[in-house]
Amino acid sequence: MADVSLKNVGKTYENASANTIENLNLNIRSGEFVVLVGPSGCGKSTTLRMLAGLEELTDGEIWIGNRRVDELEPRDRNIAMVFQNYALYPHMTVAQNMSFGLKLSGMEKAEIRRRVEDAAKVLDISALLERRPKQLSGGQRQRVAMGRAMVRDPAVFLFDEPLSNLDAKLRGQMRAEIRRLHKRLKATTVYVTHDQVEAMTLADRVVVLNKGLIEQQGTPQELYERPATRFVAGFIGSPTMNFLPADVVMEGEVPTLKFAGAMLAAPADKLEALKAYAGRRVEIGLRPEHFLADGTTEISVPVDMAELLGPTTLVHFTLEGVACSAMLPPEFAAAEGQTQSLRIARDRMSLFDPDTGRAI
Repeated sequence: MADVSLKNVGKTYENASANTIENLNLNIRSGEFVVLVGPSGCGKSTTLRMLAGLEELTDGEIWIGNRRVDELEPRDRNIAMVFQNYALYPHMTVAQNMSFGLKLSGMEKAEIRRRVEDAAKVLDISALLERRPKQLSGGQRQRVAMGRAMVRDPAVFLFDEPLSNLDAKLRGQMRAEIRRLHKRLKATTVYVTHDQVEAMTLADRVVVLNKGLIEQQGTPQELYERPATRFVAGFIGSPTMNFLPADVVMEGEVPTLKFAGAMLAAPADKLEALKAYAGRRVEIGLRPEHFLADGTTEISVPVDMAELLGPTTLVHFTLEGVACSAMLPPEFAAAEGQTQSLRIARDRMSLFDPDTGRAI
C-alpha cells in the first residue's frame, strides 16, 4: 500500500480540447478507495492512464509513496490495472493468464503457484484455473482480470470502468465483490467510472471531474446531501435532482422563496446568504424523495406518468414548465391523469446561484 499524489498535473492534446486536464491536485491516502467519476470527456480515464504510465504528462508530477513515478515505465511503478475489456490472452488458461506477468519478472515457480492459488481462492475461481477465457462468463473473466492484478501484490490498484460490459444484475454482484476484496486487501485503489451508482456504492471518497477540473470531492453522502455545485447535484443521485426556479422575496427581514405560486420558508441555514439575493431568482434543488405526500398540501400537480418500482413509486409531473419526479410510497402516489398533492421537505432542499451554478 502507498499514498498517491498528483501535483499540478496537466495534460493537453494537440488540436483537441477534450480530455484536457488542467492543474489537477489530488492526494489519495494509503488504503483508500477513491472513485473518479464524471461524464464522457471529463478527463477521468486520462487521469488514470497518466497514473498508470500509459499517457505522458504535459505538466506536473505523480508520486506513489516516496517515489516520483511520472518518468518511470509502467512496469516500474508498482501498480496493477484492471481494464474494461479484461485484456485476457485467449490461448492461455486462467492460471497462465494470472501468472504471465510474474513469469516475465523472473519469479520462482513455487512462489508464482502460491500467489495464483491464493488469489483464485479469494476470488472463488479455483475450479476455473485450467479453463480458457472463451469458456468463462463475463463475471468470471472479470474475476480473472482482478486475480491477475492481485498476484502482483502492487502498491496501487487501478480500475478503468471494469463493469461497463456486464449486465445490470452482474454489475451489482461484481460491485459487492470488488468492495469485499478491497476490505480484505486494504489496498490503495483508484477506480474510474461514468456510473454514479458505482461511485456511490464503492467509494470511500468520490472525486467528481468536469472538463478536466475537480468540481467536488468527498464521501458519497457528502456529495449527495451537500453538493457544492449544480453540476454535482445533477450528476450524483438517481433519479436525478429536480431544479426549479424561485424568486427571493423579503418578508420584513426574512427572505422567503416564491415558488410555483406558493410562498415557502427558506432553510434556516440559508437565510443569511439569501438576503443578498432579495428581488432576484435562485434555483431550488430537490431530490425526488424531498417531495412528500403526507396529507399536507403545498403544491398540487397533475401526474404525467407513475412508475411502480416495488417499495416506491416514481411520479412524473411538470412544475413551472420543468419536468420533475417525486419518489413516493405507493399508497400515497396518484395515478396518471390524477392530481398529486405534495409538500416539500424544505430542510433538505439545495439552493444554487443561477449564474455561477455554485451552492448558496
